[in-house]
Amino acid sequence: MQLAVQADPAEVGRARRWVRSRLLNHGVDPDAPMAETVVLVVSELVTNAVVHTGCPAVLRLCLPVPDSPEQERATVPLRVEVADASQIAPAPRHAGADQDATNGRGLELVELLCERWGWYPDGSGKRVWCEIGADARPADPLAGVDWAALAQ
Repeated sequence: MQLAVQADPAEVGRARRWVRSRLLNHGVDPDAPMAETVVLVVSELVTNAVVHTGCPAVLRLCLPVPDSPEQERATVPLRVEVADASQIAPAPRHAGADQDATNGRGLELVELLCERWGWYPDGSGKRVWCEIGADARPADPLAGVDWAALAQ
C-alpha cells in the first residue's frame, strides 16, 4: 500500500492518519505499542523527506503476511519505506545536549525503535526503509534516554 505525499509539512499528519487506518484495517490495535511506534517512525521519515527535499514523496507500508498458516504474523516484521527525489544519503544528526531541541533526533528515534533501517538509491532519488517487529518497543523511547551520551 502506498500514499503520495506532497512537499508540505502538513502532509505528515495525513500520513499518520493513513497509517493508523491501514493498521486498523489489517487487524492491528491502534493503541498497541507496535502501532504507536509505526506511526512515530512514519512521522519522522515523512517529515525528513518533505522538509529536507522540498519535493513530494511516496510512503509505502508493507504489512506482514504469513507465508503459511503455521507462521504467525508476529514473526514477520512490518516494513515502512519513504521514497523521495533527493540522492543525498540520510545521516543521523545529533541534537546536542539541549533536551528541548526540536530538530536532529528523527533518525536516532528510527534507530532506537526499529529492528533495522537503511536506504538505497532509487531512480533519481532514494528510498529510506525500516522494519518494525510486532514486539516493538513502546513509542516513548525518550523515557530513560541518556541525553549526554547521545550528544557525544
